[in-house]
Amino acid sequence: MKRVTVTIPDELLSSIRERIGDRELSAYVTEALARQDRIDRLGELGDWLQQEHGAVTDEELAEARRLREAAQARIAAQHAADRRGAV
Repeated sequence: MKRVTVTIPDELLSSIRERIGDRELSAYVTEALARQDRIDRLGELGDWLQQEHGAVTDEELAEARRLREAAQARIAAQHAADRRGAV
């Protein structure tokens, strides 16, 4: 670990400290930076994929949405079945 100094607007720091207190600020900031790093890297991956394979077509997007909805329905059905079995 490396100690660094950052400047945070007063209002933001107050808002965060109201929820987490002083002791957890370092962990909170580390988690927020790690989350943003993942988002940035996913964006870079998306840019690279688009350069390599072209933009996603409307048809591909519709198919991906259909597959996601079908998967969500299967998961919901399984959860419902599990709850019935647990009763």
